[in-house]
Amino acid sequence: MAAQASFSIDGPGGPRTVTVAYERVGTGEPLLLLHGIGHHWQAWRPVLDILATERDVIAVDLPGFGTSPGLPDGFTYDRTSVAPVLGGFCRALGIDRPHVAGNSLGGLLALEMGREKLARSVTALSPAGFWTEAERRYAFATLLTMRQGARRLPVPLVERLSRSAAGRAALTGTIYARPGRRSPEAVVAETLALRHATGFRQTLDAGRDVLFRDDIPEIPVTVAWGTRDRILLRRQGVRAKRVLPGARLVRLPGCGHVPMNDDPALVARVILDTSR
Repeated sequence: MAAQASFSIDGPGGPRTVTVAYERVGTGEPLLLLHGIGHHWQAWRPVLDILATERDVIAVDLPGFGTSPGLPDGFTYDRTSVAPVLGGFCRALGIDRPHVAGNSLGGLLALEMGREKLARSVTALSPAGFWTEAERRYAFATLLTMRQGARRLPVPLVERLSRSAAGRAALTGTIYARPGRRSPEAVVAETLALRHATGFRQTLDAGRDVLFRDDIPEIPVTVAWGTRDRILLRRQGVRAKRVLPGARLVRLPGCGHVPMNDDPALVARVILDTSR
């Protein structure tokens, strides 16, 4: 069962309380893990044990996702609001400038935390924000289709599909290159996480005009892209390298949009190399 931290953040109407659910394992320098839109902290489970051998790993449910409640009224779900919330979460846990790794939306938030000097290193796996307008529309349409499927499928059908490799591919083949590796229990849980994500629509709406345009020269930054990413196409990594000329650009061969499940050893090595 994930722990929860509640803390105060200044908002448009004054201080408000935000609650974030998280899982924490391991010892060493702190490492914050941020999942993508519609997912939950368990997306990182394939790499947790490897990372925990060298890091104090904190995997969070972003506000409005997993078991974290949504943001208080008046808060927006854009990166300029959520990154300070994550900074407040770190302060509540007594953590000063963790290493941060994120996937998709989480990758964008990790870069924002680096830009705001809230991170000591950043690893961004297929981060949002380096798209063309056509690529953004395609990604958002794909995500909305996944969300609609998760909301319409009866739970017994989801459970039945999860028991076969073909069914797991039907449910999660858009985000994983190797969906058959995902356990049936994990596939059911993440399908339900996508169904119940209260922050999904507001997060998607807040991302319509997002482009990441700022270099982060002061800290180590790695941008990594799966060669089989079907949501954010890997050519966006080349654009990210132009925006972040000092960053290390890494290919993740055979990996999809959520690479932690497709090649846990490679993804963990990339994160640990950056944070060293």
